[in-house]
Amino acid sequence: MKFSEGFPVRLRFTKRGKVRFISHRDVARAFERAFRIEELPLAFTLGFSPRPKVSFGLALSVGHESDAEYLDFELSEPIEPDTLPARLSAALPDGIDVTGAVPLLERALALQEAVTLVEYRVVVADESDEIVDHRALGPAVDHVMASTTVPVTRTRKGRESVDDIRPALYSIELVTDDGSPALELTLSTQFRGARPREVLDALSIDGIVLAERRVIRTAQWIERDGARLEPLEADAFARTLEVRAS
Repeated sequence: MKFSEGFPVRLRFTKRGKVRFISHRDVARAFERAFRIEELPLAFTLGFSPRPKVSFGLALSVGHESDAEYLDFELSEPIEPDTLPARLSAALPDGIDVTGAVPLLERALALQEAVTLVEYRVVVADESDEIVDHRALGPAVDHVMASTTVPVTRTRKGRESVDDIRPALYSIELVTDDGSPALELTLSTQFRGARPREVLDALSIDGIVLAERRVIRTAQWIERDGARLEPLEADAFARTLEVRAS
């Protein structure tokens, strides 16, 4: 989705706590309601069924939390973006908080096209929700990262296929989260991407089936000209003005 007129804005928001169990569509409905409550002057599409010009980023799996979700929307008249986090957070469900807002370049790529890397922290347990031995995970991580291929089985439209997710595995780091072993994953969204669940499936440990005790999306990145940019700064209109003024 590209904005060609009006006043585009990009928001960053969290999804924490019990609200992690609502779907991507429910999050969209919550924002639509918040926009109405705050009476924001949204721009609408043309045609027989006008819709507000709102475009969400990469969907987050139900049950996962996040500190770094994004959406773009367009206003029909300008509003000071600095006022939006407090206004919208007050109108959204507990656990969804807007943490940043910037005016957006009119020709900015849609988030789903622009974001190339995502980061997660995955607290790991076994299938009985028992803590996994930290020493067992290290060799498994090293083995996967040293492999040239990492096949996983996926089901699409009722048919199984085997895909190689190794190109999507940018890095896997073994850390500790409140005494429990955790993995910090940096995953590419290219090459069909990879999900945290698939990474755990690939970490083969004898006699142990790994489970997600907790998953938090901690960051999303846009890569340009060798730089890794946070989506709020990558296409911010104010940033471009500073460059022109310098």
